[in-house]
This record gives sequence, structure tokens and C-alpha cells, in this order.
Amino acid sequence: MRTAITVGSAVAAGLAAGFAGYKIYKDSYAAAPPDEVVAAALKGNEKLFHAKEVALIRALLDEGQAHLFADWPAPGTEDASKKKMVAQLVSLDTHYHGGLCAYIANAKQLLRDSKEGRNPFDGYTPSVPHGERLDFASPGFLELEQAGLAEAGSSAFVLVAGGLGERLGYSGIKVALPCESATGTTFLELYCRYILALQARSGAKKPLPLAIMTSDDTHARTVALLEKHSYFGMAKGQVTLIKQEKVACLTDNDAHLAIDPADKWAVQTKPHGHGDVHALLHSSGLARRWHKEGLKWVCFFQDTNALVFRALTAALGVSARHGYDMNSLAVPRRAKEAIGAIAALKHKDGSTLTINVEYNQLDPLLRATTHPNGDSNDSTGFSPFPGNINQLVVKLDSYVQQLARTGGVISEFVNPKYKDASKTAFKSSTRLECMMQDYPKALPPGSSVGFTTVNQVWASYSPVKNSPADAAAKAKEGNPTHSATAGEADIYKAHCETLKALAGAKLPAKLEGGTFNAIPTELYPRVVLSPEFAPVLADVQAKVAPGSISLAPSAALVLDGRDIRVEGPLEVAGALVVRAVPGAKVTVGALKVANAGWVWFPLKDSDPAPEEERIRGFKVVRKETAEYIFDKPGTYTVGQVKAPAAAAAAAPPAPAAPAKPAAAAAAAAPKSVSVPAPAAKLPVDPAVQKAVADIFTRVVANASKAPAPAAAAKPATPAAPAAPKAAPAAPAAPAAAKPAPAAAAAPAAAKPAAAAAAAAPANGAADGEEEGDEEGEEEKPAAAGGAAPSSGAAKKKKKKKSKK
Repeated sequence: MRTAITVGSAVAAGLAAGFAGYKIYKDSYAAAPPDEVVAAALKGNEKLFHAKEVALIRALLDEGQAHLFADWPAPGTEDASKKKMVAQLVSLDTHYHGGLCAYIANAKQLLRDSKEGRNPFDGYTPSVPHGERLDFASPGFLELEQAGLAEAGSSAFVLVAGGLGERLGYSGIKVALPCESATGTTFLELYCRYILALQARSGAKKPLPLAIMTSDDTHARTVALLEKHSYFGMAKGQVTLIKQEKVACLTDNDAHLAIDPADKWAVQTKPHGHGDVHALLHSSGLARRWHKEGLKWVCFFQDTNALVFRALTAALGVSARHGYDMNSLAVPRRAKEAIGAIAALKHKDGSTLTINVEYNQLDPLLRATTHPNGDSNDSTGFSPFPGNINQLVVKLDSYVQQLARTGGVISEFVNPKYKDASKTAFKSSTRLECMMQDYPKALPPGSSVGFTTVNQVWASYSPVKNSPADAAAKAKEGNPTHSATAGEADIYKAHCETLKALAGAKLPAKLEGGTFNAIPTELYPRVVLSPEFAPVLADVQAKVAPGSISLAPSAALVLDGRDIRVEGPLEVAGALVVRAVPGAKVTVGALKVANAGWVWFPLKDSDPAPEEERIRGFKVVRKETAEYIFDKPGTYTVGQVKAPAAAAAAAPPAPAAPAKPAAAAAAAAPKSVSVPAPAAKLPVDPAVQKAVADIFTRVVANASKAPAPAAAAKPATPAAPAAPKAAPAAPAAPAAAKPAPAAAAAPAAAKPAAAAAAAAPANGAADGEEEGDEEGEEEKPAAAGGAAPSSGAAKKKKKKKSKK
């Protein structure tokens, strides 16, 4: 909750006064010996420091900071510690725009306003701002998404990732958390892959840049994560890290700098807020460079919202349509809900401002002006003022100009926790903060600021930011938990609803449910559509035939590859994974998957579990998986695929091929298999193709290293692809039928092609319906199976059931 905030000129005035004062001292004492004030305060220790350090000390003394040096011992005692403290003060002075004295001057003004209860919006009248409200996957959404896709190829991306996961109960950096358990993809990997997919899909002429704002807490670990995974397929020069510095803490209304409780030779510091990202993009020169390279937009997003890219492309389309200088992604909010609201404000002097207003400020502002009932819901059941979620699209042309004028400085606020109503003492130290969504306060008159709301919150916003205990309390109150549990569940929900809305997928009438970490959770079938498969929703329409997918309540389906197409009918009552590298064109035809699948198993408090599982409240037990891996370019089919009608009528049945060893049969496989053309032609970027291939290799490697559950049987040996058969395929056996023992799978070299052909129908099918193996039995071929890639190679893996 914000208790005081500066708007516009107050910030500039504070900075200017502080900077001017420091400059006078800096110029006066840069070459002069210490005066009596410094000598009296440092008691001979002034000889330890050079002229510029002494000038800063003198400026701090005049700002009332003598307590910093009051307990210093005589020269010769702890001199190294004294130098360390002054070096820190110099660093704080260097990294704050205008210097440390400007920080102190601004803090005094803000703390004075806070104590007096000054209303930062005094004189303003609020109204609902201009923006777009979209239904997820609606025709209007798809139209704007298509327009945004064209803009994505001229965009830079900025990830704000300065936080640790301690608040969640996770000891690492938040971007290293898996966003969901089906694939184990981390947030950082997901974001990199989305940017690469948009780069390829938009036909971008150059790699799309990603800047990551880190902090002292996260910088080294973020670098290590990127280097360990080869930047997740991005070129090393495509990613830039910009590190945010901390600011000094304050102990009272006089803005005395706080001594660190753990180190008397250090000033206590805390993060300044993610508003620093603007100053860093300016001081690093990144914004100017992007502008010179012809980019048009900058997209800002937070560290643990896996669904952001599902709405970001449409938001780009909205920005282009309306020419917004800043566009905030937003969600519907209930009246008085504890989330900031986006409002248009008009001052009595005629000036206007569209900005985030904190929920505790909006209601009294509305009551005092135009809405006697305050913040209330309209006929939609929501407040007309949309909820801010800190995902932004900024026009680069006006952004660069504004950064040049302001240095990227964002107006600050202070939020002291007072001990009592007198507001004279703090419970703990405070500091000044700034937020990136306050950027419009610095924009000149006439700037265009709007919002894009996706009416279905689960489709674009489910951040992971609360601990299990806090999330459980929110669930009990009926509020969104914003937990790792809900974040994962909403990914599956969003992907299932996407398949239903755009491809007519059949979802179960009754969903599974469970309680994890005391959070009641609705579980959709565990569907993951990778960034490569569908970077935009239109790709789902192009790649999945209408009505072709049917999912059981416990189904798990992973489609990971740019050139996968589903013709169906595909029925999944278990776990199915299809992965394909760029250039591997895979058509999934008629296929039934009925295996033991994966189970989301609730954890008890006493159960041993890693942090990644503990904060979700469950572990995933992978009992059995039908997995198809296509790791080389080629044309492939999975299940039975109908040949084009004309070709089927013209082509007579081929004579049976003579028996030959399996190796020779594989070498004689046809070079292509008839596959219906995709609905839309997608551009190919060779650099992205290589990057995605690297990602594919890593994902498969990680999947193969995933630890098996304690009760799992020994890992299954991947089945060798069966040799192709020239004759037409026989009708598939009924699902309940089991193949004859003679057809049991065996290494290709162990029997001739004739025997292999008997075990699998033709038509290049990778496999068919899955039969669950009983413990101790050999793996059996599927009822409608066989695997024969037309070129390259495909791998099929199958896991046996676990003993109970």
C-alpha cells in the first residue's frame, strides 16, 4: 500500500535541489583541504580520504547525517572499515540520479507529505480510460493478435527479474522455477523460447533482443542459468543483463540514513523498485540502440507469469491500432479488490494523466468527486476500472525521447510503517521506491496511454508470488492465490480452453479436483502446447483439425514442435508426448492412447520433497507414457492418416515386398509420405531453426534424466522403428484386442522385415493405440501401430506401469 507519492514536478524539484546542493560542495571542495566542519566530525580520520570523498562527507554532514561518523575511533583503528563505509556511500551517490543528497532531499519531502496525509491526487477527477476489452480466442482477439504478430518482429523484450523465491519457499531465483510439472520448463526458458518462436513466426529480419533486469541477489545466478543452458537457444549477444542497484534505508521522518543492523560499518540498503528499469535502459544505451536498429516497441513483463505471451501479441496489435505511447495489459477487477486500477485523471488545471491508482486511493478519490458510491461494480459484475498487472507495451520512438529528457527517472513513493498514530517513529526502516508502471507521469501532454484487458483472467495472468501459507489464507477468503499451485493449474486450463475454442476439442464433462497445500484446485487435462507449436492462437487453428482431439479427465498431452499437425481422431486417456525438431513434419492421425499415464499426487507435510514440489503441494508420478520423438528432419506420421482422396483412387495396391533383413528394409524406406499441407505457410529462419533444435535436444535430455517415482518399474527400452510395408494397411484391430505373441517387439536386427511387417501396419504410422504392459511381460506392439518415418529417424519410448 502506498501512503505518499509524488506526481510530476515535485520529483524534479527535489532532485534539482539536492543535485545543486551537492554540486556546490563538490566544486568547492574538490581541490581544497578539509574545513573545520569535516575535521570536527571525522576527528583526524579525514586524512584517510581523497578530496572528492571528503566533499561528499561534507555534503552529507550538511544534510544532517553526522550520525554516520559519530562513533568512529581515532585514526589507526579500523581504518579499513571506515574506507569501506565511505566507498559504499560513494557508490550510493553514483548510482542515484542526482546523487545521494538528492535522494535525501526527496525523501524528506515525501516523508513530510506522508506524515501530513497529503493526497497525491488532490485536484484530479477520475474516469474510465480508453482501452480495449477482449474475450480470449474471440474473432476480435484473433484479429488483433494477427496485427500484433506483424509488430512482434519489430519489438524488444524486457524481463524484470530482480527477485529471489524466498517469499515462495524457494531458495533459488524465481525465473529458475519450473512453470509447470508436465515438462519441467523453467520460466526463463519459456520466455526465451516464446521470443524465438515469435522471431521465426513474424519473419523478423534480425534476432529479437531480450534485456533482463537483475539485482545483486539474482545477477550471478541468472548468468549461471543462462550459460548452463546455452542461453536457451538464443544467441549470446541477443541477451543483455542490466543490474539494478539498491538505495539507502531511512530511520525517521528526517531521512537519517540507517546503519545496517548486521554491520555497523555499512548503510542498510534495499531495492529501489522495478521502476529503475527505465533509467537502466537509458544509461546502458539499449533503448537508443534498439531505436537506431529500427525496432518500434518495447514489451515489459514480470518474472513468474507464464501466460503473459498469450495476451502480449494481441496487446501489440492494440498499441499499433491506437498509436499508444504506453499500453498496460490489464485484467478485470472486482470493486475494492486489492490490486491497482488504471484510471484516467483530469486535473482542475486541465491537464490529464492515465495512470495506475492504488486500490486504497481509488475508492476515496471516486467518493470525493464523481462517484458517491466509490469503487463499485457495474453490470458486468466488475469495476469499470481495469486491474493493473505490470505488463507493458511502450512505443520506442516516444520512449527514447522521454528517456533523453528525464534520464529514465520515475517518480517515487515512500511507505513507512509507523509505530503509532503520531507518525513520528517507524517500526522498521523504510526507503524510497519507484514502479515501472508510473512511467506515464513523466510523459508530455498529449501522449496516448491506454490498456488492453483480456476478460478471462486465467488466459493471461496467473503469477506465482505467494507462499503456500499465504496462498492458503487467500483461498480461504475466496481470493486468487497467485501460488505455484494455481499458476500451474491455469497453464493447463488455458491450453485446454484454447484447444476447445479454436479446434473444437472435447474436454471431460467433469474435471478432476484435488487439494494441494490446503488450496482446492480444479485440474484440467494436463495439456502443454509449446511456444514452437503455437506462439499465437491462430497456429492452433492451422495445426489442429476441428474436433480431432478428445481428452479424458486425467489425460496428459504435450505437443512440442513447430511442424506438428493433428488430424485425428486423437483420443488421449493417459499420457502422450510428441516432440519434433524443426524440419520434422509430423502428422498425428487416428490414434488412441490408453495407458496408466501421470498422476498429480498430493504431498503430506511429512513427505520428503524438493522445494519445487513442496511449494506446489504435489508430485507427478509418471506411471506410463506414449512418447514419440522425431529428432531428425523428415516427414512422419503417428497413427493412421488418410491419404488424399485423389491419390488413393489412382494408386493401385502395391505388391508385397520380398522379405529382407530389417536393416536393409529401413534403408529402402520411401523418401516421403503423403501428408496434407498445413493451413498456413510459416516462414523459416535458419538461425531460429538451429536454436530450436538445440532446445529440443536439451528438453529430450532433461526428460530422460527425470527421476522415476519410488514405486516405478525399471525404465523401458525404446522400441526400434518397425520396417515399412509396401502393401496397404490392414484394418486396425479393436482396442481391446491384443496382438499375437509372435508380433512382440524386438530389436530390428533380430528378425527379418517380413516378421517386422507382420507386427505393424503400413502407411508410415509411428504407432497406434497404447496397451498397458503388465509387470514382467514383454512390451507389446500397439493394436494400430508400427513406426516408419519417411526420412530421418523417429524414436518411440514407452514406460511400463509402476507397481502399487
